[in-house]
Amino acid sequence: MPLTLHNQHTCFGGTVGYYSHPSATCSCDMRFAVYVPPQAQAGPVPVLFYLSGLTCTEDNFTSKSGAQRYAAEHGLMLVAPDTSPRGERVPDEADAWDFGTGAGFYVDATESPWSTHYRMYSYVVQELPELIAQEFSVRRDRMGIFGHSMGGHGALVCGLRNPDRFKSISAFAPIAAPSQCPWGQKAFSGYLGTDRIAWKGYDATALVKDYARPDRTILIDQGDADPFLAQNQLLPEVFEAACKEAGQPLHLRMQPGYDHGYFFMASFMADHLRHHAEVLTTG
Repeated sequence: MPLTLHNQHTCFGGTVGYYSHPSATCSCDMRFAVYVPPQAQAGPVPVLFYLSGLTCTEDNFTSKSGAQRYAAEHGLMLVAPDTSPRGERVPDEADAWDFGTGAGFYVDATESPWSTHYRMYSYVVQELPELIAQEFSVRRDRMGIFGHSMGGHGALVCGLRNPDRFKSISAFAPIAAPSQCPWGQKAFSGYLGTDRIAWKGYDATALVKDYARPDRTILIDQGDADPFLAQNQLLPEVFEAACKEAGQPLHLRMQPGYDHGYFFMASFMADHLRHHAEVLTTG
């Protein structure tokens, strides 16, 4: 599979690279960024996938989060895909920042015209990990996933549904019950149609009832000054209740004074990388 390197930078003894490739899953070129830690020079390393939020690209997390410092410390490769398919032939809602380009919601769309390209769930779960395993020095048996906001929703869904692939999960301010919030209802109606049964497959609050793993703890950080928390877009308390009922260990930390952005994420990034490293680098 052709892989194009667009630029590369030395960072904490490793490298940050920006790539693109033709995606069979999304029927267009897809972009992603990779941090290769210095430990990869000696052999395969665990890999941690990061899913970004609404309007973001592969660059937001890569350039703003400060995660590379901790990835180098723990010997973790970081992979950050784009948030949706893009291109002249890819449909979009030009006036909607929360639907279409930059807002793939990590689902496999079933509704026209979205179903041809908007297949971010399969891209994240299947195609991208396989590509990374083929092109980089990683351990296929040591993969984790985390994300922010829409990407936090994606990380919870992909991680819960694929516990054999993703051994660790965490999230920053995730859209934790998308079937019950305006963002999720808009996205699911557009991509999946009006059948709410289909929505459950992409709703972490619904999924945890069937995919709970009592042997694994999910870490979530949520700022209590997050404006989207007040707008009932995130609903961490709903997910927390579902985890409690299902017996899923959850460490939900409400962080006083923090909002929804990258300053919040950077403040707790070390904890999240440590959370994943404890699972992915031991044994």
